[in-house]
Amino acid sequence: MISTLEKEITFRYLKTRKKDGFLNVISIFSFIGISLGVAVLIIVMSVMNGFRSELINKIVGFNAHVVVNPYNKTIDNTKIKDNNLRQISNNLIFSNDGEAILIKKDFTKGIILRGYSKEDFSKLEIIKNENFVGKRNNLIKNNISIGKELSFALDLKVGDKVSIMSSVGIETIIGNLPKQQTFIITSLFESGLAEFDHSVAFINLNTLEDFLELDISNRKLEIYLKNPSDIEKSKAIVQSIFQDKFIYTWSDMNNSLFSALKVERNVMFIILSLIIIVAAFNIISGLTILVKNKTREIAILKSIGVLNKSITKIFFLVGVIIGSSATLFGILLGITFSMYIEKVRIFLSEVFNISLFPEEIYFLSKMPSEINFFSIFIISICSIMITIIVSIFPAIKASKLDPVKSLKYE
Repeated sequence: MISTLEKEITFRYLKTRKKDGFLNVISIFSFIGISLGVAVLIIVMSVMNGFRSELINKIVGFNAHVVVNPYNKTIDNTKIKDNNLRQISNNLIFSNDGEAILIKKDFTKGIILRGYSKEDFSKLEIIKNENFVGKRNNLIKNNISIGKELSFALDLKVGDKVSIMSSVGIETIIGNLPKQQTFIITSLFESGLAEFDHSVAFINLNTLEDFLELDISNRKLEIYLKNPSDIEKSKAIVQSIFQDKFIYTWSDMNNSLFSALKVERNVMFIILSLIIIVAAFNIISGLTILVKNKTREIAILKSIGVLNKSITKIFFLVGVIIGSSATLFGILLGITFSMYIEKVRIFLSEVFNISLFPEEIYFLSKMPSEINFFSIFIISICSIMITIIVSIFPAIKASKLDPVKSLKYE
């Protein structure tokens, strides 16, 4: 328990006085340092959490959650009716893909062609997106759907014609020449991932297989799950159904990316925690000077019967209050900044005429932020624990002062 005397002396030492000028400067810097450390840590963790979640949502929204790829034999259609598979999936779609070259006047661009039937194309999440432009059920022969990024780059719009060159050649009297076909742009999609929007196009499945001379038996089964986040469990169920097929998921395709994000997040947490630790050491300096300045008062308190443990409590509380209040202020600052991080980015970009968070590098069109209250709780606990630890030594030192010697030299 903390007595009334201990509380009064603690709050008295926390008050600003002119004669404690240098001491107050140290206390202020301790407060600011811890607050900024906590705020920056929350902001960085929120941005990285948001980046990861947004990236997962974009990837999951654009790619199949699980893909069944046949080796040599065609996928058995009877297995598609399996009850376990139906329970975990929303849509089961057959597809095929290949590489080609898009030609627009003097400009050429390598693209990935994905083939879907007219009915299955309209089931894709990316097609249901409100940013989709054009007809959703018009992926028929010689029609093509391209990304908005690609349309901007080549100055294309719905209704324009483009030529696609196949990697497969046709025999002519002058030799083998690449197959070329004209397609009409009937729709524009937007995945939110600039790289995908710039490099992927959709055409009719039968047209694709004829154009690239692909075997129907090599068609893949794309599985869109009800719960794509529970990917490992779902993959195990699919693998048990299609035991002789190659199964891969969105997580497998992006494993190195998310592993790198996880490592980067942990490293950033450690590095930024050092800011808090460095700032907390100012508390040691401040309390040590405070003990030195209050030597006479400590001696008087001991002379009138105040116990050593009460002296320890007083100086310990001074350090903990500074650290705790700084942590709370840092949490408030960090959460507020995280909530408006995109507006801050736009403001800084316009003021300094620089590109912050360019989408061609980070794949996303805006800076994401996801406030994770568990992470904030961990950061708060770590910060307060650090301030508690650094407050112990000066508090114990204050309690060990000899009142006789202290009064003698005052």
